[in-house]
Amino acid sequence: MKKIILTAFTALAIFSCKNENKSTDESASETEEMAMTEDSKAVETEFNITPIEHATAVFDFGDSVFYIDPVGGAEAFEGQPKPDVILVTDIHGDHLNPATLEAVATPESAIFAPQAVYDQLEGAIRSQVTVINNDETKSWDGYSLTAIPMYNLREEAKQFHTKGRGNGYVIEKDGMRVYFSGDTEDIPEMRNLKDIDKAFVCMNLPYTMTVESAADGVIAFKPKEVYPYHFRGQDGLSDVEEFKGIIDSANVGTEVMILDWYPNGAE
Repeated sequence: MKKIILTAFTALAIFSCKNENKSTDESASETEEMAMTEDSKAVETEFNITPIEHATAVFDFGDSVFYIDPVGGAEAFEGQPKPDVILVTDIHGDHLNPATLEAVATPESAIFAPQAVYDQLEGAIRSQVTVINNDETKSWDGYSLTAIPMYNLREEAKQFHTKGRGNGYVIEKDGMRVYFSGDTEDIPEMRNLKDIDKAFVCMNLPYTMTVESAADGVIAFKPKEVYPYHFRGQDGLSDVEEFKGIIDSANVGTEVMILDWYPNGAE
């Protein structure tokens, strides 16, 4: 009888021990999961953008400051932090102004531009330019920069932007991917983009594309957020609210962010 009682107590003790160990393991697992969640939040890459005008912007991405298509003279950038990186998309005057580029660049600024832009530059600024052409990827200080083609599809517009001359860009850091379309239509290279967190997409006639084409392109690649920009055309500003309505109606999970790209009006 004593042997039976002793066996029962032993079994109970082992069972209690196992339960205690299981509880400890579960608590440790929960703590580990919470720590991983906190770590993920801690390394989330920040992105903030300040539109300057039309195609020109300053954005903080992670711990670096980017300028894209700086035009308008140094005065347009008063109060802005100095650029670590400058991206230029094309040779037209609303994207490239050599005097402005020279005025805002510091000796430490890295400049990325297509060959056609490089060929327009003179003097010392050329030594700071890394030429990047369509479909090429360059690395800079932990960032990946990929040049995406930008060009017109409509026969009557092909004169404005020929394939291979200018670049859109995908900039990536710590898993966050940001796309600037440059001057383009809803080309296959745009429609086939993957995993874009923030997309900046042009829409102005006759130079790029209609609101409807821009929306259709965005619906195809489904970025998390899309920002209409570069939307002043020959007849004034494109209807970005219509663009938003088309995207919202498609229900593809893309949020439309409308910013003020024309602080001085449409002219």
